[in-house]
Amino acid sequence: MAAEAHRPLRADAQRNRDKILTAAARVFTTEGLSAQMDRIAKEAGVGSATLYRNFPTREALVEAVYRNEVAQLCEAVSSLLEQKSPDEALRSWTRLFLDYVATKYGMIDALRAIAATGSNPYGHSREMILAAVTTLMDACVAAGTIRADIPPTDISAALEGIALTSAGAEHRQQAERLLDLLLDGLKTGA
Repeated sequence: MAAEAHRPLRADAQRNRDKILTAAARVFTTEGLSAQMDRIAKEAGVGSATLYRNFPTREALVEAVYRNEVAQLCEAVSSLLEQKSPDEALRSWTRLFLDYVATKYGMIDALRAIAATGSNPYGHSREMILAAVTTLMDACVAAGTIRADIPPTDISAALEGIALTSAGAEHRQQAERLLDLLLDGLKTGA
């Protein structure tokens, strides 16, 4: 039985799982935890049985969505650095960070409930995000576009603060202005 749990999914099964995670993130962001599982299945274009086969409980789905969002956020760093200058990659990534927090905000009560049971849905997310910030900042420092005297932990804390105080779609413009202030303060000669 344990061997089955570690066996890679067939391509079609992986596609269905990915569609469910994408749809669930979108639905949880807009509807919060009141979102019905059948609504998520319909949004993903799969049957309810497929959803429950992949995620037998709402908690399992919420945790998987959260972990997937963190992974996508952190994996975006390398492609952003390949496509953009380091300072533009950092700026673009901070916007992705706001999207990630918006999704997390829609699931926050469920994540807290999962954590209260002794499970740790956050796992290594803080470390992963800090590593992403560090990679981006190192690239910017190497390019000479930002100051080298600011530790990534400070930037990570500032990003969290901006995102949390500006949570919600109605505050998105304010959050982006605050991010611009933060990033402008990092520039060399600022």
